[in-house]
Amino acid sequence: MPISWQTILAIGAGGFLGAIIRAYSVHFSNKYIPLDIPVGVLIVNIIGSFIIGILFAYFAHITVSESLKAFLTTGFLGALTTYSTFAIESYLLFGTSIYLAITNILLNVFGTIISAGMGYKLIHFLLR
Repeated sequence: MPISWQTILAIGAGGFLGAIIRAYSVHFSNKYIPLDIPVGVLIVNIIGSFIIGILFAYFAHITVSESLKAFLTTGFLGALTTYSTFAIESYLLFGTSIYLAITNILLNVFGTIISAGMGYKLIHFLLR
């Protein structure tokens, strides 16, 4: 089944908003939380993972349109979270410090998985 034009527009609109929020979040996080790892990317990845956990659990209990799902997950959260940026920043950190690179990778990978699970479990708990 092809993707409807409404869903394509929803993904684009969500991506537009998610990318703008990511840019501001990363900028301000890095400015006000100066650490040796790229904390702004870490923050948006963890928060985005928590939100996607919430949404997937919510969508399992509540019927919403495919366009709304696509807006929130593929569009907004797809643009908000920054795994391609995470990948290049981690690679570049290896040139500076193996310790910082591994710390960044572990925090992003495990932080986002744990955060997604927490969001998922939270909504299942609240909606039971």
